[in-house]
Amino acid sequence: MAKKAMIEREKKRQALVEKYAAKRAELKAIAADDSKPMEERFKARLKLAKLPRNSSATRLHNRCQLTGRPHAYYRKLKMSRIALRELGSNGQIPGMVKSSW
Repeated sequence: MAKKAMIEREKKRQALVEKYAAKRAELKAIAADDSKPMEERFKARLKLAKLPRNSSATRLHNRCQLTGRPHAYYRKLKMSRIALRELGSNGQIPGMVKSSW
């Protein structure tokens, strides 16, 4: 089980990303537009730098929905390999059987 603080920090980052997504996209579009004057593009870059760092989507990290584990994460199932194995062994995932030989 991951620390509660880490899970909460990730939730806070997710909220910031959602809050600033539109503004960040707008500023990025202005900064990347070659038809705009250089000063305007530079101002957009400065405004983009003023936004909170945690509002950037690249700072998000995938975590298991059940345990909060950040490693060995299956995107399709939104859980870690350990949680998946545990649920499979308990028979809580239809069609999944733990292999044994």
